[in-house]
This record gives sequence, structure tokens and C-alpha cells, in this order.
Amino acid sequence: MKGKARISLTMLLAVILVILAACGSGSNGRKSDPVPAVKETIEPTATIEPTAEPTPTPLPYTAPLTGMGSDKELSARPMAVLINNLAPARPQSGLTEADIIWEVLAEGGITRLIAIFQSTEKQDFTIGPIRSNRPYLIDIAESYGSVIAHAGGSPEAYGILQNQRKPYLDEITNAGTYFWRSKDRKAPHNLYSNLEQLRTGADKKGYSTDVELVKYTFLPEGAVSETDAMASEEAQEISIKFLLKSYKVGYKYDESTDVYIRSINDEPHIDMNNDEPLAATNLIVFQTAHKTLDDVGRLAIDLKSGGEALLLQNGKVMEAEWVRAADGMIRFHRDGKELALMPGKTYIHVVPNTSSLRDYVTWESAGDSGKAAE
Repeated sequence: MKGKARISLTMLLAVILVILAACGSGSNGRKSDPVPAVKETIEPTATIEPTAEPTPTPLPYTAPLTGMGSDKELSARPMAVLINNLAPARPQSGLTEADIIWEVLAEGGITRLIAIFQSTEKQDFTIGPIRSNRPYLIDIAESYGSVIAHAGGSPEAYGILQNQRKPYLDEITNAGTYFWRSKDRKAPHNLYSNLEQLRTGADKKGYSTDVELVKYTFLPEGAVSETDAMASEEAQEISIKFLLKSYKVGYKYDESTDVYIRSINDEPHIDMNNDEPLAATNLIVFQTAHKTLDDVGRLAIDLKSGGEALLLQNGKVMEAEWVRAADGMIRFHRDGKELALMPGKTYIHVVPNTSSLRDYVTWESAGDSGKAAE
């Protein structure tokens, strides 16, 4: 037993000596040298050149009535829909989809809207309320080669439509199937349709879809507007009166979108389909002779003789003139040359010539207290 105890003690002492040697010596019996710190090398950051924005490729086709680019040919025959503009008919539906909107007087100082649809590929949106026809409304619609959609008309209008075999869809006499009445409003402010129904009706009537599409002259995308080129007067807020003091059309220019946003009696004029305001890139106002025909107040409006006009684009206004061109279109000139429109929607307003055009249109620039055309 004593021999085994000596051996265990000896082994224990040997282990302790080994541990002490490892802690106190390096490989040569010296203390270990401190490990040198590693200096971090920072590589210089490479300069990244900004990537140039690619130039957008122009679309191969252009809409004939808006000048907007398209990836395919827009060849549909225009559809002209006559829209009620009395207060009980507002807000109307479908007007934000129209390429062109005309505003003209009807009986009693109220106005009627002619909405020309050509480039939109949507077909099922509601359009209306739809109202009756007059000879000068036929004239405007026909100048675009349109099929006319309406509900009723004056005796003179029916005479033109039927005797001259015009392409028309009338809810009362020949196409009631393609219209419907809404229960949300009282007649006659509740008649509606859509392009799908109207085009189906036109096909059933055998009206040609192969018509030569008329076109306006448009500026290339990004080009300087006619009003800018002419150093025209600024006009960001516009007011147009027709006959009734209780009816005032207004527009306010939105610089962020380059459009004029429409109001009626200082209230936004919106589309009930989408709650969006009516807006146009080009505004035109022209004057011509208006003649009252009967006790009802039906009018004859001269759309042949030409006269004074105003063109508003890009927040500016310039004097122009309207002419009835050889192709049947009403076009807008200055110094004998047709003025180019900016790509986008166009609203055209027709006022009487019983006084100066500048009595019907006033405008002001940003920050002005108010200014009439002089």
C-alpha cells in the first residue's frame, strides 16, 4: 500500500509541473510574444456612374381625336352621345372616357353636352343621362363620322335623320332595346346606355364600321405648346358664361398634370362612375350666331361661317379663329394656319356672338385678383 501511494503522489507532482511549465513558457521556455494586431486595409470605394434613363420608344399608332400614343391601331367608328346637362342630371356618367366634349346651348339657356367616344377600349361603363337631338347637334356629331345616340328630338332633327338616312340610335323610335332607365333618378334624367350596347345596336342596324376617321393636328409628345410658342397670356383660372347667370362653367389649370379641371357653379364637375373630375388638356371657346326658331326656344346655330375663338393650353390663352374646313371638320387657325392641339382630351364650347367673345370668357393667372380678356 505504501508503495502505491508513493507512485500516485509522484504522478500527481509530474502533472502539476507540466501544467506550470505550459503556463509560464513559450516553445523555447520563454514567455509567449504578444500577437500583433492586424491592421484592416480599406479598399477605396469605386465610383458608380449613373445609368442614363432609356429613351422611351414611341408607340406605333396615334389616336385620331386625342393624339395619344397606342400600341395598336384605334379604328373604331366614333360614337356621339347627347348628354343631359340640367342640374338634376348631374353628375353624369361616362364623360371621363370621352375623347372630345362639346358644350352648346339648348332651349331656355341650358346647355347640352356632346360626348365623342373613339379611342377608349372600355365598353361596359355607363353613359348618360341621354337626351334629345337637334339639327346642329347632328351637324357636330356627323363631322366626326359618328353614329349618334339620343332620346327623341325636334321635328327638324327627325326630318334630317330620317330623310337623309343618318346613322342614329334613338331610344324612342328605333333602338329602345339598347338603352335602360335607372330607378335612382326621375325621368327624363335617368336614361343610360354603354358603348357595348350602342355598338351592338349600330351593328344590328347595319351601320358601317368602315369609315375614314378624321383627325386633328397634334403636337409631338413633349413639344412646346402653341400658346407657349406665341408667348401667350397666362390663364390658370377660367370662367365661361353662356346665357344664364345661374350657370357658370369654370376651369382651373393643374400644373402637375397639364390639364384644366372643370367645375359647375364653383362645384367640381365629376363623373359618377369613378368620382373623378372632368378634365381636358385643350380648351376651346368660339362664338357664332344663334337664332331662336319658335316659342319653345329651339335654336339654329351657325356652324359654317367661322369667327373668333380662344385656345387655352398649358395654362395660357391665345386668340384664334374657327373655320369649317373642306373635310367637314370645325378646325382652329391663327394667321391662316391650323393650330396644333396638345395630346389629350379637348373640350369645345360654343357661345353666342351677340357681344364680344371676351364678354363670355374671363380668366386670371395665379395670384391675380381677377382679370377679363382684354
